[in-house]
Amino acid sequence: MNIKRSEELFKEAQKYIPGGVNSPVRAFKSVGGNPLFISKGHGSKMTDVDGNEYIDYIGSWGPHIFGHNPDFVKDALYNAIENGVSFGAPTEIEIKMAKLVTEIIPSLEMVRMVNSGTEATMSAVRAARGYTGREKFIKFEGCYHGHADYFLIKAGSGALTLGVPTSPGVTTGNAKDTLMADFNDLESVKKLVSENKNEIAAIIVEPIAGNMGVVRMSDEFAKGLRQICDEEGIVLIFDEVMTGFRVAKGGAQEVLGIKPDLSTFGKIIGGGLPVGAFGGKKEIMERIAPSGPIYQAGTLSGNPLAMSVGYAVLSYIKENSKIYELLEEKSVYLEKGMKENLERLGKNYAMNRVGSMSCMFFTEEEVTDFKTAVKSNTELYGKYFHEMLKRGIYLAPAQFEAMFVSSVHSKEDLDKTIDAHYESLKAIL
Repeated sequence: MNIKRSEELFKEAQKYIPGGVNSPVRAFKSVGGNPLFISKGHGSKMTDVDGNEYIDYIGSWGPHIFGHNPDFVKDALYNAIENGVSFGAPTEIEIKMAKLVTEIIPSLEMVRMVNSGTEATMSAVRAARGYTGREKFIKFEGCYHGHADYFLIKAGSGALTLGVPTSPGVTTGNAKDTLMADFNDLESVKKLVSENKNEIAAIIVEPIAGNMGVVRMSDEFAKGLRQICDEEGIVLIFDEVMTGFRVAKGGAQEVLGIKPDLSTFGKIIGGGLPVGAFGGKKEIMERIAPSGPIYQAGTLSGNPLAMSVGYAVLSYIKENSKIYELLEEKSVYLEKGMKENLERLGKNYAMNRVGSMSCMFFTEEEVTDFKTAVKSNTELYGKYFHEMLKRGIYLAPAQFEAMFVSSVHSKEDLDKTIDAHYESLKAIL
């Protein structure tokens, strides 16, 4: 595999960009080696600048459920560009998009468009604080909600991968209002609520964590959180930036059968363009400026490019509900093949999957929370990652991330991946 041009570009990038990348997890730091620079993507494949082709299981970290560059997405983008890229004024497509999102997600009575998942989660917590008049909130160890200061307390994803669970630059003033509980442990939540009576504005959680690997919230835990929030007047926030429209049409809240007070979205609702959204109960959302006193703003929020593509994607999902049956079928096939490989090799590594999101952990202990996730052998994962890459399979360059299957991954793609999985494990064990 020739990667000369990628290596040259990475050297040049490091002169002008911190670490040579614009998001830490792209740097290959936890798996070793240098990142590959991608030149194009089509369907289930990506091609790097040296001409190497890979079957892609990142899909821009989740949004590409229809693969790279589907025609209906390109058409929506081209049509929007013809009329202008940004106005800083209201457009009709924003209304159509908001209406469509609220039709698909029952818990969303009103929605505000933003530009990223971080913006969405940050704004949702602010809305909860403004609505309740309280300052503290609970998050869970290993869950990642973007890089706002008060979220970077034992965070997942890149912070976990790089071993920086609490980032320098986060003040003690910010950190003091963030209460840390254990994922899937209701008693840890009850303890915090008891110790901080009438001080907690919100509980924010990834209902299906995707940033300590894929870890599903148990049904008992989900119901318990809903009950606690109802009893204590706490706003329950589901961070569905990764899971929204990915694990099911109605997101993780559909899978779990739980209705949060606020939800955050990103990625898919812009078809891969920079976008995010938060929404939920009307009584909370009507407190957002300009209809209420809680300030939130953004020049590019609801910009016509992201809204046009997002409307095309969500319309496609609404009209083709069987897409999730197809994703499930492909994901089950891949999971089955990988589990059979593990049996052949005499290994019982933990494999978690919810819909088209999955993760193999290099530990034989069941992974249900942060503490069990970090028992995975990350050094071994790094070796596995590079063996898969050599065989044309592009996975997340970090153990604690999800593997995403798209609707355009063919049986040939999946079979090649299963074969590569066996050969890669055989080479490192």
